[in-house]
Amino acid sequence: MNEIDENHVPDSSINGSTPAFAALTQPSYVYTLFMGPCGLRPGWGIAFYFLMFYGLQRLVGLWSDSWKLGDLRSMMLEEFLALIAAIIPSLILAKIERRRWRNYGLPLGQAFGKLFWVGALWGFSGITILIGSQYEMHAFDFGHLVLHGARMARFAAFWMLMFLLVGFFEEFLLRGYSQFTLTRGVGFWPSALVLSSVFGLIHLWNGGEEWPGLLAAAAIGLFFCLTLRRTGSLWFAVGFHVAWDWGETFFYSVPDSGTVFPGHLLSSSLRGPRWITGGSVGPEGSALCFVVIAALWAAFDRTYREAKYLLPEKESEQP
Repeated sequence: MNEIDENHVPDSSINGSTPAFAALTQPSYVYTLFMGPCGLRPGWGIAFYFLMFYGLQRLVGLWSDSWKLGDLRSMMLEEFLALIAAIIPSLILAKIERRRWRNYGLPLGQAFGKLFWVGALWGFSGITILIGSQYEMHAFDFGHLVLHGARMARFAAFWMLMFLLVGFFEEFLLRGYSQFTLTRGVGFWPSALVLSSVFGLIHLWNGGEEWPGLLAAAAIGLFFCLTLRRTGSLWFAVGFHVAWDWGETFFYSVPDSGTVFPGHLLSSSLRGPRWITGGSVGPEGSALCFVVIAALWAAFDRTYREAKYLLPEKESEQP
């Protein structure tokens, strides 16, 4: 029997190679394809989020064919379900990525607090300045009241609730999970530019919309990104969004992204050159809208100077 040499070292150790069993402890290629050092890779996160949202939206569309609630109530229910469709994927992905809900811009501790109401004040002031400018240029006429008493109160409340749902849905869809996750990949402002452009393009689905209105929507979206960056949450933007749309649709009773909705307060009208009135788009298609947005940007930049948005860790998309 040959003697065992206790000082013998296997060739693999001499050559510096890793023992074969160590390979079993390394992450698989599939795992590293989807997961990075900070969790699910940003590109996959965005893709899964919008795929899940699209799937849920399709289900809502199939169900909506059987609803017989009346146009306005059906529209409100669809907006509510769209909001749910935007939230559910973020909850699933937050669980997978082990992140807190507050990371996505709507911390519950700030719900309907100061930022929301200050944002609402800014939003109503913004649309009032825009309409007021058109009035001074003889392009807007208030007309007369078409709602009175209980009907006025009911429609005022209806449109407030409706635009609260719209504000939550549009702000969270494009500046909640998506903004946070895309920021992880390419940074805050590149993400803001991309998602604000998407925000403008989705207005193509609105009847009567034209390219000036799309550009205005994108510019307003970029302004909302500034408010997110400086306040650290979406509550200001939601308040602004609600008040702007409510003022435009109900209070001043003008086309909102190309649509005049029933249940408005006034028999108002726009007349004059399209570059002032916005044409079929309404005030958001007016050149004056861009002036108002620029003024709001400058005023907000001076009022809220400190960036409070907690930037997520940035990582490479390479596996």
